[in-house]
Amino acid sequence: MKICIPTGTRADWGLLRPLAARLRSLPGADIQVVPANMHLDSRFGHTLDEIIADGFVPAASVPMDERGDSPAARVRAMSQALAGFGNAFEALKPDMLVALGDRYEMLAAAEAAVLQGIPVCHIAGGEISEGAIDDCLRHAITKLSHLHLTATEDYRRRVIQMGESPDRVFNVGAIGVANFKSMVPMPAQELEQSIDMPLAGRTVAIVTYHPATLDPRPHSVLTQNLLDALDRTIDAVPDFAAVITYPNNDAGGAAAIPLLENYAADRPQNVRIIPSLGARRYLSLLHYAAAVVGNSSSGIVEVPSAGIPTVDIGIRQTGRTAADSVLHCATDTDSIYRAIVHALSPEMRRMAAKTANPYDGGDTAAKMTDIIVDFLSRPVAPKKFYNLP
Repeated sequence: MKICIPTGTRADWGLLRPLAARLRSLPGADIQVVPANMHLDSRFGHTLDEIIADGFVPAASVPMDERGDSPAARVRAMSQALAGFGNAFEALKPDMLVALGDRYEMLAAAEAAVLQGIPVCHIAGGEISEGAIDDCLRHAITKLSHLHLTATEDYRRRVIQMGESPDRVFNVGAIGVANFKSMVPMPAQELEQSIDMPLAGRTVAIVTYHPATLDPRPHSVLTQNLLDALDRTIDAVPDFAAVITYPNNDAGGAAAIPLLENYAADRPQNVRIIPSLGARRYLSLLHYAAAVVGNSSSGIVEVPSAGIPTVDIGIRQTGRTAADSVLHCATDTDSIYRAIVHALSPEMRRMAAKTANPYDGGDTAAKMTDIIVDFLSRPVAPKKFYNLP
């Protein structure tokens, strides 16, 4: 049973690692991890090292060397991914591809698999994020896939609405929530040393702000609005501190990195910038943080299970199911500042501590493993379009 798991970013590997480990423990299983894109880029922390540290020797790798920051550059990078994954799958001959999410390199991997007759299992289909090009990429991956593992029942119904057979669509919850709940956090002192910032007595926000690729305004301008709001928060909350991670390498993201680096350098008492926290540090920091700020999907999906508020900025995540602990705000400085102050208020923090997470599906990795094994135990029948009654 050869199962190939492509991964392009720190975020998706952090989600996939426990599932990969569980699948690898099965008798006769050969788990082929294939890193691509940001994992191989030193600008984003060369997180291939994290995959190796987790005990997975990559079966192949797919470099995407295009360094441009424009939409056309992402097209060229995706063409590199399509060719690279095609070559990797030709050599590895997996029985299944497990594709997570909605990024352009994952669409390239799914296309390469389908063209070589390899069935695709898609994790996290049926979701909506109207402010990013990822939204339509996710739905394209759904239509290329043979097996679907969704994070909520609403998302399951949406995948079926797209013509996927109900007996191949399973609501298992979000794997990131299960990962957070099962992980023992790093001790505070170890984490403080790792990020070079004291946590005791601080009101800490984790800040990640990716390009909203369907917003026509430059991401660097929107990033400056966020930084101005953080400055106002530092002035208003004496013990406030921010741990900022890099944006991803969607179009426009690179232009914001110098702004973030200079901002952190000028405020060493209150701000740290880290290209990639990695899954262990990020999930551990959620235990010590007061809020998450930005527009990462993690703020919608995993963070409510940490019992802290999320400030979701702008349109990137518009349409996702969200817990009551998620505060949506516009992208201007005043709106961001007001949302952060509200998130840090005692009443909001008390409410967030009791909020139910709609993405909590229990032991999600175990459910996924059982479904994948059952699917592979039988011949894969051709897909048929399912018409709603």
